[in-house]
This record gives sequence, structure tokens and C-alpha cells, in this order.
Amino acid sequence: MDVIYEDNHILIAIKPQNIPSQADVSLDDNMVSMAKSYLKEKYDKKGNIYLGLVHRLDRPTGGVMVLAKTGKAAARLSESIQTNKFNKVYLCVVNGVVAENKGKLVNHLKKHARTNVVEVVPEFTTGAKRAEIEYIVLDRKQKVTLLAVKLKTGVRYVP
Repeated sequence: MDVIYEDNHILIAIKPQNIPSQADVSLDDNMVSMAKSYLKEKYDKKGNIYLGLVHRLDRPTGGVMVLAKTGKAAARLSESIQTNKFNKVYLCVVNGVVAENKGKLVNHLKKHARTNVVEVVPEFTTGAKRAEIEYIVLDRKQKVTLLAVKLKTGVRYVP
């Protein structure tokens, strides 16, 4: 567990790529279970450990996750997300040199239940959901560009 901050109310840690944020049908290790194990061991706790999941990162995405150690912290963090006071920014390295210093991308995504793969599809495809991001170029090197990306819409799929 790569913890970057912890106090009595929250735990902030790095979620590795290809680890689910929470338990799923795969039964793979997941961030919530790993964090509970970390807290149980660190504080020699017996029994169940409360840990509130207030946001998720997709399985392929690695990055910083904020977890609530108390119900009160979970409620306050959830409220800050709903009122847009909680700011999530993704850093992405993309192939190619992005010419514009900032921009917006809009696509339509569809999840194929059988393969569990999401793909970009034409706008009026049945079951497609709109996905919008804004980006700012932070750096360009040879054939790659570093972007700061903010999701403007969220695509939520329920298995």
C-alpha cells in the first residue's frame, strides 16, 4: 500500500493500474480490501474496519484515491464531489504531438457486455453514452504529449 497521506479521517493512497477500486466478480485484489488490510495491520485492529469509498478509478487507471476512515468523512467527501468542490485531474501521456494548447473532446461510448470492452461508437448508436473531456497540454517531447485531463461527464456502467 503506497500511502501518501493519512489522518484520523481520511486515507490517501496510490491505486496501481489494473487493480479494481472495489471488489467485483473477478475476486481480484482491490483497493478497498488492500486499504482495509493495511489499516488492520498498522493499528492491530480486530474485526471489521470501516472504509468509505467516495470515488472510483477504472481498473486500468492508476492514480490517487481518497478513502474515508469515518462515516462523517465519507458524507463530507461525497458532498464535496456532488457540489464540484472535489477536483479530479488525470495526467496522461499520449502518442503524438498535440498541436492545440487546450481543447475539448466529445465521443460516444458503448460497453459490450459479453467482452466487457468499451469502445468509441457513432453518436446515435443504441446504448451509447456521451463522454466529454477537457485537456491542457503540459509538455511536449519528441513524439509524445503530457496532458492534464478533466472529465466533464461520467460514463457509469452497471454490470
